Amino acid sequence: MSHHWTQTWTFLDGQWHEGNVPIMGVRTHASWLGTSVFDGARAFEGVTPDLDLHCLRVNRSALAMGLKPVVPVEKWIELAHAGVKRFAPGTALYIRPMYWAEFPGPRTVDADPESTRWCLSVYEAGMPDPARGAAVTLSPFRRPTIECAVTDAKAGALYPNNSRALVEAHGRGFDNAVLCDMLGNVAELATANIFLAKDGVAFTPAPNGTFLSGITRTRSIGLLREAGVEVVETALRWSDFRDADEVFTTGNYSKVAPITRVEARELQPGPVFRKARKLYWDFAHG
Repeated sequence: MSHHWTQTWTFLDGQWHEGNVPIMGVRTHASWLGTSVFDGARAFEGVTPDLDLHCLRVNRSALAMGLKPVVPVEKWIELAHAGVKRFAPGTALYIRPMYWAEFPGPRTVDADPESTRWCLSVYEAGMPDPARGAAVTLSPFRRPTIECAVTDAKAGALYPNNSRALVEAHGRGFDNAVLCDMLGNVAELATANIFLAKDGVAFTPAPNGTFLSGITRTRSIGLLREAGVEVVETALRWSDFRDADEVFTTGNYSKVAPITRVEARELQPGPVFRKARKLYWDFAHG
């Protein structure tokens, strides 16, 4: 499988580099033992909604991973805007600040926080077509709890579990996978937070330490409530999604997107989804 990287600029060790610049060596702690955290913000249509919150969260993730958040939030924001200016105006971009551990601590498996390194990468990533929708299925895999993984960070080490859920779902003809927590309550999709609508009310899994309450999720809940839509955060089962009037997702990559098939059941993008998407776009451009 050949890969072609889209246009990419990365700020590393005090300067900008073009392309897929190498950042780790064979003995780098993060490449070997997974001590990396990142965040993802978006630039699209000339806006960068909630960029400050994404930059704040990568620093919180670093602390949760035992790393040292050495870049002030203001510096991340300044670099992100400088990176965006390296592309044609209006280009849809992914903005990724990242920290990782270079050296082990005194016991090898732990990381030395004083060895924390960082970079900021900005690259071309088109916004998914909202008209396309997606088909989802229930995954046999589950989200870990805070007792057995760094679920309070956006940690690279969490993503292989999401990846195997996607591979399994793709093998059965679906676009994405819904993962439950250890109690069998729906937590999230492999790549986004999930909502359903029933009789005009929006429901979404209540944060319980097994998944990140996403920045776009939180923003969408606030916007819907301000617009008079009832949003309930609660424990939801897979059967609730199978019986829903609408299912949609929130996440940094696609922002607000519809689910158009839940296993064998076809769904249309509905009024709650359309309102959520419009409210988000109006907020982003406001």
